[in-house]
Amino acid sequence: MGHDLGIDKHRWYASRSRMSPTLVRSTGEESTAEGVFVGSSEMAALMRATDWSATPLGPVTGWPQSLRAAVRLMLTSRFPMWLGWGEQLTFFYNDAYGAMTLGAKHPGALGQPFSVIWREIWSELAPRIERVLSTGIATWDESLLLFLERSGYPEETYHTFSYSPVHDDGGVIRGNFCVVTEETERVIGERRLALLKQLAEQLTSANTTSEVCSALSRALATDARDIPFSLSYLVNGASNGAGKLALASRTGIAADHPALAVDGGASVAAVPLVDAVIGDGIAPPLASATGASRSVSCAGSVGGSCSAESAVGASGG
Repeated sequence: MGHDLGIDKHRWYASRSRMSPTLVRSTGEESTAEGVFVGSSEMAALMRATDWSATPLGPVTGWPQSLRAAVRLMLTSRFPMWLGWGEQLTFFYNDAYGAMTLGAKHPGALGQPFSVIWREIWSELAPRIERVLSTGIATWDESLLLFLERSGYPEETYHTFSYSPVHDDGGVIRGNFCVVTEETERVIGERRLALLKQLAEQLTSANTTSEVCSALSRALATDARDIPFSLSYLVNGASNGAGKLALASRTGIAADHPALAVDGGASVAAVPLVDAVIGDGIAPPLASATGASRSVSCAGSVGGSCSAESAVGASGG
């Protein structure tokens, strides 16, 4: 049951109109591109310049009030958001989402079917969207791993987001609204710090070269996501290039891999410093003998690099 709070509604709306003229518009003005795509943001300007009659949504003047309101809400928010409407989930997004997530897909993603824009992760997202559209129940994912192709290659990314249903003026679900934040830097940063902590703990009790190499292998084997493989060689011998290479430890790579095919009796001079890669793209063990005992480590993903490190231990293994 309603209550009369003694508010002069006409005076209140008139006051709001004077305070913020872009927020209170006539019905006719709200149905135009200028009335729907409000503000001075990049995406508002792009939407005003788009020929929506060439999309499944048709001219802006024919859009339901619910769609126009959702687009205005998205455009005026500084938090990353996107909206998909209709059978193809025609794609809208704001400046924050374009800058944070789309990469090279911006600005071509505007007005395209959502399944086309994110075809590389559609199998992950489709069940979530289907649930929202069919049941009206919102989803929630925290730090979900998605391999996006927004920079010309598959990229490991993490996102926290929620999908919510958007209804048309008749109460039927017609769209999907997403509020999202990317957490890639945080997730990967925390993971790498944990690996460094693990390495520090393993090295605490290491007193010899052999123990150091074993500790390194144990630490790196705990999580291969940042360092899929590693090779550690010891260089023993004189500084005139006559030093010998000896494999001290390895992780994430088979014992018969070509990258390990360096004769244990080969001199350092026989293994030149180069930037080339071999076999399936893994860099070979490289070294430069400048002291009696040095370690040479190769670590990384495909196309990783090798570097000569300072002497470890006293004996040189």
